[in-house]
Amino acid sequence: MPAIECVLFAKEPPQADDGNMDELSAASASIASASASESMESASIASTSSFTSDIVDEPPIKKKACTESIGNKVDSSISTFFSHIGSFVSNNPKLTIILALLITAGCSIPGLMKLSPEFRPEKLWLPQNTQAEYEEARFLSFFPPTSRLQHVVVSNNVGAAADNGGGGDSSRNVLTKDNLITAMKMHQQIQNDVSTYDGVDYTFPDLCTSAGGSCTSFFDTNPVCSCLVLSILKVWSYDLERLENDDNVMATLNTYGSKEEDYESVLGLPVFDSSGTLVGAEAFTLSYFLEDRSFVENGIKKDPINMEWEKNIFLANVQATQEENEGIDFVYFSARSFDDEFGGEIEGDLIYVSVSYIVAFLFVGMTLGSKGCGRGSRWALSQSVMALVAFATLAGFGVASLTGLLYSPMHSVLPFVLLGIGVDDAFVIANAFDREREGIPRASEDNESIIKRGSRALARAGASITVTSLTDLVAFAISSSSAIPALASFCAYASYCIFFLWTLAATFFVSCMVIDEKRQRDNRMDCLVCLTRNEDKVDAVEEEDTGSKEGSISRYFRNYHAPTILSKPGKAITLLFFSCLLAFGVYGATLLPVEDSTRNFIPVNSYIRPFFSSMDTFFPSAGSELYITFEGGSEIYRSRDALANLDTRLSNLSEVPPYISGSNYQNVMAGFKTYLDSGVDRLRLGEDGWPDTYEAFVVTLKRFVDFMGPGAQYAQDVSFSSDGENFEAFRVKAEYVRLTKTYRGEVLDDASLQIAAMDATRDLVNSWVDLPASFPYCMTYVVIEGFKLISTELYRNVGLAIAAVGVIVLVTVANIVTTLLITLNVALCIIEILGAMWALGLVIDSISVVNIVLAVGLSIDYSAHIGHCFMVKSGDNKDVRATETLADIGASVLNGALSTFLAVAVLLFSSSYVFKTLAFQFALTVALGMMHGLVLLPVLLSIFGPKPFASAEPVKIKKDGIDKVGSVGNHVSMKQDEDSASTGSDEDSSIIWEEEHEEEEEEAAHEGEAATMKEQYDTSYSIQVNRKCRIIEQNS
Repeated sequence: MPAIECVLFAKEPPQADDGNMDELSAASASIASASASESMESASIASTSSFTSDIVDEPPIKKKACTESIGNKVDSSISTFFSHIGSFVSNNPKLTIILALLITAGCSIPGLMKLSPEFRPEKLWLPQNTQAEYEEARFLSFFPPTSRLQHVVVSNNVGAAADNGGGGDSSRNVLTKDNLITAMKMHQQIQNDVSTYDGVDYTFPDLCTSAGGSCTSFFDTNPVCSCLVLSILKVWSYDLERLENDDNVMATLNTYGSKEEDYESVLGLPVFDSSGTLVGAEAFTLSYFLEDRSFVENGIKKDPINMEWEKNIFLANVQATQEENEGIDFVYFSARSFDDEFGGEIEGDLIYVSVSYIVAFLFVGMTLGSKGCGRGSRWALSQSVMALVAFATLAGFGVASLTGLLYSPMHSVLPFVLLGIGVDDAFVIANAFDREREGIPRASEDNESIIKRGSRALARAGASITVTSLTDLVAFAISSSSAIPALASFCAYASYCIFFLWTLAATFFVSCMVIDEKRQRDNRMDCLVCLTRNEDKVDAVEEEDTGSKEGSISRYFRNYHAPTILSKPGKAITLLFFSCLLAFGVYGATLLPVEDSTRNFIPVNSYIRPFFSSMDTFFPSAGSELYITFEGGSEIYRSRDALANLDTRLSNLSEVPPYISGSNYQNVMAGFKTYLDSGVDRLRLGEDGWPDTYEAFVVTLKRFVDFMGPGAQYAQDVSFSSDGENFEAFRVKAEYVRLTKTYRGEVLDDASLQIAAMDATRDLVNSWVDLPASFPYCMTYVVIEGFKLISTELYRNVGLAIAAVGVIVLVTVANIVTTLLITLNVALCIIEILGAMWALGLVIDSISVVNIVLAVGLSIDYSAHIGHCFMVKSGDNKDVRATETLADIGASVLNGALSTFLAVAVLLFSSSYVFKTLAFQFALTVALGMMHGLVLLPVLLSIFGPKPFASAEPVKIKKDGIDKVGSVGNHVSMKQDEDSASTGSDEDSSIIWEEEHEEEEEEAAHEGEAATMKEQYDTSYSIQVNRKCRIIEQNS
């Protein structure tokens, strides 16, 4: 008769007075084997309408607000959708896993076969379709790239000189005959040693960029004289014997140039006497130019012939010379240096990636179930979490690749993001699955019970993971419109991967969880599912399974955390603390600079760092080269005098924008005019001293700049048509002053000054309306354009992402107040992350901007789960609802955050700037996101939180160790009969409903409250009855 009793019992709810208490106890005894249901079923809802008239007379029910009705419908729709998904998946777990594997394979294999890797920095980190990109393309059309630079800086080892009794200013002068001979010997080895690639021998003259003027005489037969080499050793035509026989090297050095500026590009901190004579210098340079032979293969720029020479000849000889000469410092840089040093560091740190995943797996295994391998362990299920992330990554990468998106090294960071999101979703689903079993022993569950539990669990957790996944997806999708290709591609990849992560979490993981639950019910061993545990030994050491119990973390949130922060002093302290944190974040964010952090990519122990330090020390005014290109041969000829005297327009600009120095200036028109004035070439000239026709001008200029001509040093500065008849363009070479600054003890290129210099240069060139069409070009312009865009784009994308988060949360949570609180929480978190970045000495650059976008996606997870869970907790007491929210979902949020933190904490030991920056910013995101989600948001919800959804579950109130289940709003509670509880049998326990009449009457005095109380009472009561009927029917 249990089923009949339940039906009759549901039709008319008992009144909790002395007259029917015995009837209640007798009836409830037959259904006491189950705990309170945590989901509302349609039958129980329908049954409430049959007895609403039996409640005491109360005011008419108030009509729900429009937003409240919409919210209820949205919540109901999402729950119903996921309930159907959960039912299918739980019914067909093996089929679901097979389908998940097939979909993953179908999406990943074709896409990964078409993966488009891109490793060229200019194609990844530089904005596309900018003015600088146009200028570069135009410049390269006239002057295609021809060289790879190798650079050596030679200086005295002052420390070694002091140890040997020297020191003082004389010890700093590197221009001694012995030092010059040492450098010349090194040069001859670099020039003559043979490099072999693919069976072919190469020397420097075979590979160099051809140019004249490298020696003092055009008649020198030394092969290097036809190569582009810049060094003070030019005065001896790179001949060791001449240098050794020179009795006055300083006099010879003074023949290098006619004015002090001529020495600034080859001598570091030169010293001149009052008459302008060179008397010393602290450093000198040797620069070698190899002809560019590069090609692109699979997104990688390769130049194997030159790179082999650079490694075996240039680097090897410089390093050997340094080891043999302790008194001289040789610092050096090669075109392959960045690839070697940065790439090697990344490869060396990949071990940390593997370790981080192992740490994450161990943490998930210990927190998802019991720590050991006994009853309740879920180590096999933890492996499915790792598989979930792996499958989502493969499928997302495959689909993104099929759409033609590029793949960059930065994409290797993406699995960390997916790991944090995936583990978080897994904890939320597993938590819902466990809470559906509270009070129900595993042994009493058949397959049908587990299937229904899986359906209810996904209905319960589906909305929560949908809110977080959808907001993450949209946040990344917005940033995929970035002008920085690497960032745009990374965010697009992330969007695809998050979609698959959400899909597989709701299907693949739930299927694995259902299978694992059946394994535990059948007492089979974890991982070794074919083996059954010894029941006698199990019972001897383990307590009887009485259902899923509230974990220690949940008890902490219920008994300690929530009461502390939700007390009146706790709320005041919390709001004050986060107000101060926000003020600090605003302050730091306003000071956070956009900087060129290229040097940070260099490993600490790399030989490149001393080179840059030496350049900063010895060449403080030597900056980036600037080229001003003039187009149109006939126009150039008409403006020939003005162009030859262009230096007057570039003078006195070193202290103000555009910060152009007077050194390293080279103008073919000025050199050509000097040549014509010398009368060496007996040509018919006009009255102005120039060829009298354009045609004669072109012919004479071509002869002048020929590699064997008197103006060979200008050969790279002119561009003629393919037939040689027309003069298309020429370039004037200048140089910026060195625009650096010290930030937190590190020397960085000053981005703000570089932007000012670029903009001022363009304005200056555009003001020359009397000259032929022209434009400026500098190799760093494309990078500087990035500085201009990155800050604006960062705040724009983050702002749009936060706005999108608000819209998505509003659609899925369907409550304006909760949406505003969640969105506000995320915005505050991002501001505080920016402030903390400033405190840690980080800057806004191409790496950190990616991680800030990630922070929007990750921080929403911690707040959205809490906000949605609050909406499904019934009652009018917001403090109790917030407490139950933390007890319910707090452990899942905390575990998800800790798993992400532990995974990236390993990367803090990395020496790579990319990984270290990632680790710092992830740690900030996790710490601040967790604090906002588990501390600030519950406090805000307890103060401003809205009413719950109509389908909200009854709240469990822990009091004196007894579960009291009911609606907090009408103070209805449920308690176990003491006699039945003492027997330890669920079948013999009785459940008694009590009404606290005085408090009900007091609340009913307010308009509309009685109707709410009645509805919650009916709903809560009907839930209990129908839940218990269903379980009794199972057991029958």
